[in-house]
Amino acid sequence: MDQGSAAGPHRARGRLGAPSCGARAPGAPWARFSAWLECVCVVTFDLELGQALELVYPSDFQLTDKEKSSICYLSFPDSHSGCLGDTQFSFRIRQCGGQRRPWHTDDRHCDSGAPVSLQREPAHYFGYVYFRQVKDSSVKRGYFQKAWGPALPCYTWGFLIAWSPTSGHSWEVGGTPYPGRPWMSRASGVPAGSQGAGATSHRPRALQSLVLVSRLPFVRLFQALLSLVAPEYFDKLAPCLEAVCDEIDQWPAPVPGQTLNLPVMGVILQVHIPSRADKPESGPPKQCSHENLLPAPVVLTSVHELDLFRCFRPVLAHVQLLWELMLLGEPLLVLAPSPAVSSEMVLALTSCLQPLKFCCDYRPYFTVHDSEFKEFTTRTQAPPSVVLGVTNPFFIKTLQHWPHVLRIGEPKMPGDLPKQVKLKKPSRLKTLDTKPGLYTAYMTYLHRDKALLRRLLKGLQKKRPSDVQTAVLRRHLLELTQSFLSPLEHYMASLMPLQKSITPWKTPPQIHPFHQDDFLRSLEHSGPQLTCLLKGDRLGLYRWADSRRFFKSPHFDGWYRQRHKEMAQKLEALHLEAICEANIEIWMKDKSEVEVVDLVLKLRERLVRAQGHQLPVKEATLKRARLYIETVIGSLPKDLQVVLCPP
Repeated sequence: MDQGSAAGPHRARGRLGAPSCGARAPGAPWARFSAWLECVCVVTFDLELGQALELVYPSDFQLTDKEKSSICYLSFPDSHSGCLGDTQFSFRIRQCGGQRRPWHTDDRHCDSGAPVSLQREPAHYFGYVYFRQVKDSSVKRGYFQKAWGPALPCYTWGFLIAWSPTSGHSWEVGGTPYPGRPWMSRASGVPAGSQGAGATSHRPRALQSLVLVSRLPFVRLFQALLSLVAPEYFDKLAPCLEAVCDEIDQWPAPVPGQTLNLPVMGVILQVHIPSRADKPESGPPKQCSHENLLPAPVVLTSVHELDLFRCFRPVLAHVQLLWELMLLGEPLLVLAPSPAVSSEMVLALTSCLQPLKFCCDYRPYFTVHDSEFKEFTTRTQAPPSVVLGVTNPFFIKTLQHWPHVLRIGEPKMPGDLPKQVKLKKPSRLKTLDTKPGLYTAYMTYLHRDKALLRRLLKGLQKKRPSDVQTAVLRRHLLELTQSFLSPLEHYMASLMPLQKSITPWKTPPQIHPFHQDDFLRSLEHSGPQLTCLLKGDRLGLYRWADSRRFFKSPHFDGWYRQRHKEMAQKLEALHLEAICEANIEIWMKDKSEVEVVDLVLKLRERLVRAQGHQLPVKEATLKRARLYIETVIGSLPKDLQVVLCPP
């Protein structure tokens, strides 16, 4: 293998993994593949050479050195996770260097119809990992490790081995990382990789990870895909990978509202792509029909929803407290025993605000080797609004200044409700040996819903299916969020200009500005006390949020921008309808050619936007607009007609 550069991990070359030559063009052969995945990576770890990005498939997909490094560190559990056998988890990394693949028209169409929380991430990549560790007698340290996912760290024999491409040294990351401390070989007592040519080498064969990288937050779908593909890949390697990628390149686009059959390796995955028009489920999702397919499809009830009840089992008593922390964009550290528990808890927390999009940063799995480590751990400024999932107890010491820390113990077997973590003061945080608990001084504004806990406990006693328990919990969280958003939506609707003020031949009126003081005054008439049965200081939640976090948080900014955009599009659509309902011939009588041409150009621009599903316009309105354009152009001199409608 070639030696890696100092800027990133070692890069090996293979038949599928030729060096990246740039972003794919919209008409490239992998257009359908890229509607689902960005790329698949294979990463190897070698004790002498360090981590190596062996191939990126398709081979023309481009990753920066920083992205390669992140991928090489995040696909394996660290030294504190005793993950034997097969484990799946996920992570999320920041894209570096701007957008490198032009988005297709289909991508924009899919995003426009999808719920805001399920649209493509423009600035982040999701990684979905399948990790395997089994005993291997051919490896000196006793374990052979592989992973299927979108990032790989350097993990082997129960220790996390970090490799410095600049110094060529590796070091062991135990309870506390020691940056710059060479790892000492047990056999020779010298830094790994620095033995002389005549020294005895105890290097095991290379370790591998298979990595899925996507912009779509379809965690359930990609976990199901990994469970089918990864075991086969570990046995058959590259030929299997090529065949799977070719099959994915034949999948239809993930158009919202459609039920799709996705063939892969002799199995058909049947999925429903969520749409904005879908109503929140009040019970378990209904399965789709099999349509007499052979073989019978594997039906996924959701492409993105986790088993919320299973994820929240140890913290059910504090669900509302956690919901408030997520709503206000508070920084939260989640310390879990494994990447699987860490990533599922973080994803469950970020999903509990639906239908409100979680706009703060979040990392389902994070290590000390991440490129944003210094950014998140600095003490020179307030902790960022981020939910951080980790497994290394070192973070307890590093992030002691964070206001909220959730420490989760080892998962229990299904059955009775596990012991609930206790609320503890942040001052009781101890380095490394911190006991499970929710360490926070935050006081909730809503009282705990004891009826919900009794209902969930009764479901456990009756052995109610987990998906039913999840539906109960998800509906409770949905009602909390909808109750909080209702006054905001009501006030925002009052900022919309009246339809009678929209005239065809004048610029549409502007949306009125959002004034926080006016909104707070409106709470007495349209506050959450009218829609929420929970007791507590509901108005205080807004006022506290106003003075401290919510109106300054990414959640409010994201919600407001989205609603303002939708209202502006609605105004534009209403204005287009007003034009189409007016008598265009009467309007043209006293207008100059410049004004008429200007109308044609504006109508064409709006037609393009409407046809791209960016304006909520009926098809009948679009037909009238096209007819108006033809009528207006026909009234112009021949020379202008040629300019506006070239042959």
